Amino acid sequence: MSRDTTYRPEASRASRPLLWIATLLAIVTMAPVAWLVGLSIKDNRELMLGTESVFRVPYTLINYINILYSSQAFGWFFNSMVVAIGQTLGVLVLSSLAGYAFARLEFPFRRTIFVIVLFGLAVPEQAVIIARHQMFNWFGLHNTHIGLILPGLSSAFGVFLMTQFFKAIPRDIDEAALLDNASQLRIFWKIMLPLTLPAQATLGIFTFLHAWNDYWWPLISATRKEMFTITIGIASSQQNFAQSEGLGFLSAQAVFASLPVLIVYMIFQRHIVTAVSGGAVK
Repeated sequence: MSRDTTYRPEASRASRPLLWIATLLAIVTMAPVAWLVGLSIKDNRELMLGTESVFRVPYTLINYINILYSSQAFGWFFNSMVVAIGQTLGVLVLSSLAGYAFARLEFPFRRTIFVIVLFGLAVPEQAVIIARHQMFNWFGLHNTHIGLILPGLSSAFGVFLMTQFFKAIPRDIDEAALLDNASQLRIFWKIMLPLTLPAQATLGIFTFLHAWNDYWWPLISATRKEMFTITIGIASSQQNFAQSEGLGFLSAQAVFASLPVLIVYMIFQRHIVTAVSGGAVK
């Protein structure tokens, strides 16, 4: 049976409003990004006279060159990269193990513990910030990479996502592996884990983005300038920027800080589409 591929003009006309809405949303979303890039390639002296100069030539790359030679942005960038990668790897490992246990294993109080974990979705970070600050102060973890990474490892969303994904995998796969005398660890590592790559890619991207853009906890935990993450470092540079470093230089730092997020999304976007479409398990 062949599909009807006849062109219908009325269907095309009905989709035009949606196309216009999508185009408008794309313009609204990209306009601040284009403005930021424009500011980053303008001379600071011109921007001090008026930001409308962003619409006319000349343009320059001097702000990006200054990042290479006279900026602490690389140190902040390194701190953010360590924290983001550490949190992403930790969340993927812990969430995958917990999700597999909740979805495929039987143990006492499994449902109760799972509900307690889900309560973490309802508790805002601000509600526990004082207790967390005191605990990290007692253990001397402030102004350390470990202190910046640890709070992000408890991901209730990650456990929930991986649990639901493991539940969607047919039980026949487990039974076939058990017939071949495979252990639970081998089933998890060799069979189940590869099937969850789309979900792990999605969770990894969300975790990386959250860790990279996090401002609240690094603002509290990192009090020494050399331990600033990129978000705290750029925010600290905004004070009296017109008299010190300049708006163009600050914009160049923001563009520089956005590159890892763009690269990560471009690499793993195929896995996100697969996870959302439900095509991970055939």
